[in-house]
Amino acid sequence: MICVQGSKVVVTIGFALAVGTGLGQRPSITGEVNLMAYSGIFQDNYMEVVVRPFMQRYPGIRVNYIPARNSAAMLAQLRAQKGNPQVDVVIMDISVARVGTVEDLYAELDPRIVTNLKDLYPEAINKEVLGPAVTFDHLVLIYNPDLVRPAPTSWLELWNPKYRGQVVVPAPPDIQGLSLTIIVNKIMGADYKNTIDPAIAKLKELAPMVQTFEPSPDQYTLVINRTAAMAVAWNARSQLYSDISQGKLKVVLPKEGTVFQINTINLVKGSKNSEAAQLFINYALSPIAQKAFTERMFYAPVNAKTGVGTQALLRTATAPKNREKVIPVDWLYVAAVRDQWLERWRREVIR
Repeated sequence: MICVQGSKVVVTIGFALAVGTGLGQRPSITGEVNLMAYSGIFQDNYMEVVVRPFMQRYPGIRVNYIPARNSAAMLAQLRAQKGNPQVDVVIMDISVARVGTVEDLYAELDPRIVTNLKDLYPEAINKEVLGPAVTFDHLVLIYNPDLVRPAPTSWLELWNPKYRGQVVVPAPPDIQGLSLTIIVNKIMGADYKNTIDPAIAKLKELAPMVQTFEPSPDQYTLVINRTAAMAVAWNARSQLYSDISQGKLKVVLPKEGTVFQINTINLVKGSKNSEAAQLFINYALSPIAQKAFTERMFYAPVNAKTGVGTQALLRTATAPKNREKVIPVDWLYVAAVRDQWLERWRREVIR
């Protein structure tokens, strides 16, 4: 089934589709596509295994990468440019993408161009967000094994007094802080849709342990260089940094569970090169690109036809051992209460 929102097809391209590849033959389309996505190690690897291969396949199209620190920063840029968009495609967290959808910042995708839509996992499509998922990930705890002994098994180890001043927690509006709120709330026995009072109270107790709520450089670097003992982080980046650091950074999925995180890929409304932008989106969703990025950076694939090596797949969000620990989250609900939660963090947790 082709999953695309809306009933109106607004773009038509007359070129043949290559059977079995999920990619169109090279059409005579030229121009530039401005892609806004995460900075740092995400940018380095996405350029290497997705963007550059796309440009080799479609030599008439140039993709310019616009880095941003997080999804909140991307949303701010899209809002500022709404009358004259300078971005064609944006990759951001689903909860923030929902806000962009409500604010009419995105355009519908044409399934005749983005042919890989039909092969995505059901979790990759949400009727209230125009852009489909492009990566899956989950929250983890990272630590420096020279500073943290024994290895932590629980999120509650963040509250251990011996690590006072050595803990890093990215605070909201970063989605990692929102995710931690949901996890802590569950640990305290509450439903986040009813109240987050228990989580806020517990996070208040954590505040004196925290070295920084706004890691700069990122928490991965701080843990590797022993500036911090442990931190809240995303699994995909953590797995890569664990390899790069040769074990100076370790990764654990705590026993209380985790939350599934989804990055979406969105066509910006008013894109100056919509056809080329959608060709790029289609390539990003293809088995070729999905496999390359999963095996490079351990984001789980969203295309069901993606063949990924077993060792890489076991380190992703979709590994069976990880799925068993996933706490269900209604990210559209979180998007609706995001500003309220952010205000509570600012007033009650970050001091």
